[in-house]
Amino acid sequence: MSVLKALTEHDELGREAFLAKYGFRQARSYVLVHEGQEYDSKAIAGVAHQWDQGRALAPEEFSGGKDHAAAWLKRVGFQVKPIKNPDWARDEIMLACHLVMENDWRGLDAEDSRVVELSGLLQLLPIHAEADRNDKFRNPNGVARKTFDIATRHPEYEGKPTNGGALDVAVLHEFLARPEEMAEATRLIRQGLATGELQSLAPTEDEEFEDDYSAPEGRLLMRRHRARERNKGLRKKKIASVLQRGGSLACEACGFDFEEVYGDRGAGYIECHHVVPLHEAEEGRTKLTDLALICANCHRMIHRRAPWPTPSELRASIEQFRTASTLTYGTVGRQRRAVEEKIEGPA
Repeated sequence: MSVLKALTEHDELGREAFLAKYGFRQARSYVLVHEGQEYDSKAIAGVAHQWDQGRALAPEEFSGGKDHAAAWLKRVGFQVKPIKNPDWARDEIMLACHLVMENDWRGLDAEDSRVVELSGLLQLLPIHAEADRNDKFRNPNGVARKTFDIATRHPEYEGKPTNGGALDVAVLHEFLARPEEMAEATRLIRQGLATGELQSLAPTEDEEFEDDYSAPEGRLLMRRHRARERNKGLRKKKIASVLQRGGSLACEACGFDFEEVYGDRGAGYIECHHVVPLHEAEEGRTKLTDLALICANCHRMIHRRAPWPTPSELRASIEQFRTASTLTYGTVGRQRRAVEEKIEGPA
């Protein structure tokens, strides 16, 4: 097999000579693991190509990332593992930040029982795929480091901050601005993991949407929130309730009606929005009055950033903007006509 031939040549030449011969650098993201030994995954994949296609691939001809070399090696039956663990997600930072807040905004050591407990909890979060984790994924040392990354960015900290990311600072500021709200969100994440409910939530097709629109709930609670909104049974009951009262399926925020615009294709269609976020409402039985019928555009605008406006608040904002725009454009139009009259003279 081509990969085995490349591994054999690697062992015969040695790592440095093998990489130099084909122009590759040491792997930075993934390594191939074979019989207890680690190999540079991109170099092995590129060299293996010569036995399949007649020539080795040059480093610039392909990527060594998880979608290219690493993915191909996995498909042909080899084990590939990441060198670095994935970046911390918002949910993970929220849990760490809450721990730091409860410790009077001081970092914690790796031996602290609270750090050990959080380490185990983070390993249960269904955010990062198992294939993207290495043996040190969210171990107590890494968790302790993150608590100091957060603590040393506190406004009252006077020393030199440790290395941390922009998301650490953003989450810290959210905790400082809304401590009770953020603490409740972390409690719900812990509760969802304890019951197993959040662990069963697979990523949705629009995960990118959730990454951008998840504050302050975090990705997992946002998935749970969206799952509520996508509950077909609740949506049908809400629509039936509105129609029985003589209402229409127009957006409660902007008034858009899919049937009026798209005809039969849009008949009966409207999105369903759960008005109260999970971090405010907690888990419980969803009532029809908790739901609002809104169009896709307004749905995204509501979820775009915290605090989430209600449909009525968004409607008021839309109407205010429309009024301001009408006045502005009306004034501009009158000014333009006045200028034109001066240039052209009286009719």
